Parts: sequence; C-alpha cells; structure tokens
Amino acid sequence: MNTSKAKRIVIKVGSSLVTNNGEGLDHAAIALWAEQMATLLRAGHEVLMVSSGAIAEGMQRLGWTKRPQDIHQLQAAAAVGQMGLVQVYESCFARYNLRSAQILLTNADLAHPERNANAKATLETLLKLGVVPIINENDTVVTDEIKFGDNDSLAALVTNLIDADLLVILTDQGGLFTADPRQDASATLLCHANAGDAALEKMAGGAASELSKGGMLTKVLAAKVAAQTGATTIIASGREVNILTRLLNGEKIGTCLTAS
Repeated sequence: MNTSKAKRIVIKVGSSLVTNNGEGLDHAAIALWAEQMATLLRAGHEVLMVSSGAIAEGMQRLGWTKRPQDIHQLQAAAAVGQMGLVQVYESCFARYNLRSAQILLTNADLAHPERNANAKATLETLLKLGVVPIINENDTVVTDEIKFGDNDSLAALVTNLIDADLLVILTDQGGLFTADPRQDASATLLCHANAGDAALEKMAGGAASELSKGGMLTKVLAAKVAAQTGATTIIASGREVNILTRLLNGEKIGTCLTAS
C-alpha cells in the first residue's frame, strides 16, 4: 500500500524506546514522536498510540532496580508508572497544541461484545475531536502474567477494532531480518512480505528473541491479526530520524507486511 494514503494509523512504541532501555521514561524521544504526530494530524491523518513503559517508569519511581517476579508488585509498579507515562505524553503533546487521552484496555474488554462496541465508540469520538488516544494494557487488573510484547497484540486488536489502515510497530531493530543479525552475518532485512506467510513466524524465531523486548515473533503475529481487517503493518526502528513523517510520506523503511 502507499502509506501516504493511510487515513487512520495505530502507532505502537516498545518499552526499550519509551524508557531509554529501561532507565525511566525518555522525555526527548516522546517529544520527537509528539512533534511528528502533530505533523501527521495537520496532514489529515488520524493517529492512535499504543505505548509500553508503565512498569519500567513505576520501578524507577519506586526505586526498584530489579523487575519483580510477584504479579501484584508488577501491577503496583504499573499503577505508579502509569501516572508518569500520562504526564510525559500530556506535556509533550501540549507543546504542539495536541490533546491526548488515556485508554486502558484488556483483552477481556475487546472480547466482550458490549465493551468492545463501547471502546470502539469512545475511540471514534476521540478521533473526531482531534485527540490522540494513548492506549496501554490495563496492567493493574489483568490476571495473566504480564509479559513483554503483549502490547504488540493489543495494537493489532485496536487496529481491527477501529478499522485502521496502517499499524506501525516501532522497535529497537531496523525491521524483520531473514535471521538474527547478531548471530548470522548473512542476515538481510526483509523489506516486504504477506502478513500471513507462515515462513515469517519461523524467521522471527521464538518470543524469547532479544531483538526487542517482545521479540520479533509477537510483531509478526500482530501483523497477521491486523491483516484480518485489511491493515498493512510496518515494523521499523523507532530510532530512525523522523521515522513517522518519512513513512507517511511514502518512504520505504523497515519491513512492510501487507494483507494478502
């Protein structure tokens, strides 16, 4: 697809990008994304953001250096960190006269027909008002163990929910490679493929892959889910200068996975 024609865009940023590799929130990086999103909105695009980082920020605020194993401690860290996450987004977006909103969702919300319809209506209303929804998993109430990478699937489900045209997954890698580039010198960047291609899952390896916090597998699976409603997914480096504005100007960066 021609990315410049995408009307509605879901942008997912991973923990390693939002938190300066886990060292508390990276205000400078968030400010740069806010600036680019302001440009996209002025160009007529609708933008939603799915952001990780609450637990890492909460740990820093609580003075914890080691990620706890206990689920309730993780949930407490998420609750504390969510305050910081929202503060940073709100202040960065306000510089560009953008309003933002916090939306906390769980898979259960999206699986329940009435709550699903309500979430969709709320997001549609926010977009009409020109507000940027900042979406995160509601870590304080989820009962499954909190895992890195969950926000990839959340971003894909949000893409389905609001019929977005494009899902952009920003990570700390340049995209999906044919093999792990740290272990295989012949690994090359895959520029384009069909989102449902089974070979991609093999290529992406297990979720334990440290290519990004959630691994590449969760991103490939997210692209497959997003493709169910016809959305294209781009996996690219969040450290590329002006990544969002360049992508939406039609520049080919990272890996583009299209619905077949």
